[in-house]
Amino acid sequence: MRDPVIALPDQIDSIPDAPAVFLLWAAEGKPYLARTALLRRRLRRLLSERDRATRVLNLRGVVERIEYWRTASQLESSLIHLDLAQKYFPEDWPRITRIRPPVFVKLTLENPFPRLMVTSRLGRGMFFGPFPSRAPAERFEDAVLDLFQIRRCEENLVPAPEHPGCIYGEMNRCLRPCQMAVSAEEYRSEVSRVEQFLTTRGGSLVDSAVAARDRASAEMHFEEAERLHLRVEQIHAVQAFAGDLAASLTELRGVAVMPSAEFDAVDLWFLNRGSWLRPRTLELAEAAGQSMDQRLREIVATLEPAGAPNPEHLAILMRWHGSSWRDGEWIGFESMEKVPYRRLVNAIGRVHARRKG
Repeated sequence: MRDPVIALPDQIDSIPDAPAVFLLWAAEGKPYLARTALLRRRLRRLLSERDRATRVLNLRGVVERIEYWRTASQLESSLIHLDLAQKYFPEDWPRITRIRPPVFVKLTLENPFPRLMVTSRLGRGMFFGPFPSRAPAERFEDAVLDLFQIRRCEENLVPAPEHPGCIYGEMNRCLRPCQMAVSAEEYRSEVSRVEQFLTTRGGSLVDSAVAARDRASAEMHFEEAERLHLRVEQIHAVQAFAGDLAASLTELRGVAVMPSAEFDAVDLWFLNRGSWLRPRTLELAEAAGQSMDQRLREIVATLEPAGAPNPEHLAILMRWHGSSWRDGEWIGFESMEKVPYRRLVNAIGRVHARRKG
């Protein structure tokens, strides 16, 4: 996070009336933290003299120093506000930021007999998400389970031939590891298929299903082709349940193209492995001998390594991406080697045009 601009209470007239996140510091104690669309106006309300009693908070005579960060987008404002809240209010930042933890579908790879579960806590295992709440995550989980034969039970399995099993095993929708109907290695093979499905957002399964359908059709096995076509449609439906953002957290990457506080520029906020990187400002004035594509490739080449997935960063991504006030564009991609530069150039042009218009 960049350094703040520092001002004194008697310098309010020189402070810009622009979007910002700010701290008000007294001689001792914790600061007052807030964000606003009109900084000077907000500070005047907080620090001006009052002719009569009012219930509106007034800090005149208490505040000794103002620190503020001008922001050019809702995304930037949310991330700066989060950083400051976690730094100065480590016990109370969830209430201050009003961030709800995102929900994930977890594949419990640490378990001898892995299963899927819905959770809002990150840890060991494979995580797919984020989802805005439990309901869409559970719909996706159920749809994935209908494609595979891994267990749905929540118990810690102790396989035995006399295990009572469950209705899913009787319906041939589970491999029944509980009853030792398959070996642990055979069950793990099915789990690997689920893991690959999540890693590729369904691509691993849909590609093989489409190839099998086309082969059956070419060989005039029309009933089999029809069955496989229904299978392809089922897989596409599961992919749709994931929405636009959800992915394996180790594969969750993208860039938010945002307005910039700099004139004739945009800010590029890259997300790598579920964590926001520091923004890059791209000036749109033509650089001598460099195309936009080349300049973007140079920016991507200098990005810092990704850290661990950050649930608060993902919550902010979910809130911004799904909002009616989204003030930029999101472009997701599989890896830093597969950034869709043409789409990115077009998005930069649209965001800049809206800013100028």
